[in-house]
Amino acid sequence: MKITFLGTGTSQGVPLIACKCKVCISKNILDKRLRTSVLIETKSTTIVIDTGPDFRQQMLRSKTKKMDAVLFTHSHKDHIAGLDDIRAFNYILQKPIDVYASLETQKEIKREFPYIFNGTNYPGIPQINLHKINIKKKFTIGDVEIEPIEVLHHKMPVLGFKINNVFTYITDANYIDEKQFAKIINTKVLVLNALRHEKHVSHFSLNEAIAVATKANAKATYFTHISHQLGLHNAINKSLPKGMQLAYDGLQLHL
Repeated sequence: MKITFLGTGTSQGVPLIACKCKVCISKNILDKRLRTSVLIETKSTTIVIDTGPDFRQQMLRSKTKKMDAVLFTHSHKDHIAGLDDIRAFNYILQKPIDVYASLETQKEIKREFPYIFNGTNYPGIPQINLHKINIKKKFTIGDVEIEPIEVLHHKMPVLGFKINNVFTYITDANYIDEKQFAKIINTKVLVLNALRHEKHVSHFSLNEAIAVATKANAKATYFTHISHQLGLHNAINKSLPKGMQLAYDGLQLHL
């Protein structure tokens, strides 16, 4: 299984529009972050988690030619805004794309993209099959087994996913209850959001993310959903505990 980090930035991306801080003006490619998303590929199945505003650019950059399904973590704009571009895969593959989301996220997707669901079947609109995620049940897409993990993004329920029992992906979280946390203990690879140093109302700070990762006892942890406030990639990476590092756009893992 190959994991590609399509984007590792927070909702505004890095660099921020008009910002002149040392991170935003950095020439290091590792400090350039599109909105957070990952691509999961096995020999027979291709899945993307979230289609943010940079989805088209991410698909072109990663040279992705196939798409079997989309998993959505939640309905915030930086995670769903690029859904319309799924229609390129409809055209190439000549089939609808399966989309998996909670009922709450489905409701917001229908509100954001009414033309997909209003029955007009206007030529060229995205063709998708919506599937409800039951947080109490594992499900499979092709040869990929997925276990939902419900976390909180302030007061908003957000889904994380444990993939093939080895890769756990959690973004936009600042609280995980013990029952859900039990699902991620001893995972091989953990991906977790770490927004900045200062405490935030709806995201883990770096120190909070380190504490969660330490408790989870993952063999390797990668931090994502990073803002320009966290600091320069290379400097922060050197400060992290053993087995933990910042993810970056284009990073690939083979599990």
